[in-house]
Amino acid sequence: MTAISPRKEGLSPSDAAPRSVKVWDPIVRIFHWTIVAACALNFFILEEGKYWHRVTGYVVAGAIIIRLFWGFVGTKHARFDDFFPTPRRLKEQIGGIIESQEKRYLGHNPLASIMMFLLIALLAATAVTGWMTTLDAFWGEKWLERLHGTIANSIMILVFIHAGAAIVESWRYRENLVWSMITGRKKA
Repeated sequence: MTAISPRKEGLSPSDAAPRSVKVWDPIVRIFHWTIVAACALNFFILEEGKYWHRVTGYVVAGAIIIRLFWGFVGTKHARFDDFFPTPRRLKEQIGGIIESQEKRYLGHNPLASIMMFLLIALLAATAVTGWMTTLDAFWGEKWLERLHGTIANSIMILVFIHAGAAIVESWRYRENLVWSMITGRKKA
């Protein structure tokens, strides 16, 4: 939606529609970029199982706890009830895609919601299995190390799908979704 020029329509500047609206609050954005940085560090830079790898995992666990809390008490688009992917919402979105009449969502759309919940669950599982490898009861257990690695690799696959979807959706809606996760603002 483009804003009407107030001068052309005889409107005062306060009557004009805003060009962008605040969607992502600072907690959502900090959570997102904390997870991005942690995944990049733990996958590409830090050595598996060493001190900083574990510290990064604990930071992820803390970020997840904060985000889960914020999903119930946070701002409108941060709350889970704003974007929980019900069967009806999923059917409407998929039908809209098929019919080329997809509704635009300011917050997460239903398919993106599934991705978000799945990533949070896998991140939590990775943090828990990583922590378990440090316990005497599980020290050196290969099955647990393999499980931890498999979940982590699944996250990477989903991250690439998520990033690809953000690029495609940015192109489809002519809106830089990565930039909106930095600024918190999207087109009105």
